[in-house]
Amino acid sequence: MYEPIRTKSVHAMAAAPEIPHRSREEELDIRLAGQLTALLTVTDELHALATRADGGAADAPAPDGAALAAAAERIAEQVARLSGGHYPLRAEPTDGAAAPRAGALHQRAHTLAGNTLAVATTRNDTVVMALAAERVAAHAAPLRDLATA
Repeated sequence: MYEPIRTKSVHAMAAAPEIPHRSREEELDIRLAGQLTALLTVTDELHALATRADGGAADAPAPDGAALAAAAERIAEQVARLSGGHYPLRAEPTDGAAAPRAGALHQRAHTLAGNTLAVATTRNDTVVMALAAERVAAHAAPLRDLATA
């Protein structure tokens, strides 16, 4: 009634030992380094807005430039630790209007810090957990200020 299948199934596992496989810890390191790098990029953007000469709008929350610079350096150190000593490339911040972008950047940084905290918790990395929790709190305050304005 039916003709027998003559070819091998495409769903069978290939016995190819040359394919590199990473452990769960290595995958979490890669993911955590990626989350931290994204957070570093947004932190650099916020630092550029905070140190810009025009200062943005008067009603926009003014983040502390020195605190953002210190946080960026700590984030870069953690990325280097997770990446085998390779410091991340730092993008040149874009030039844009400070007032509309500051709120969006704080929202993005808050989300990225929360994602970083989740991955660091899974990986059980207490140093990055503390750093991510600090960044969540640091970006939550400007979001509260924007919500009440």
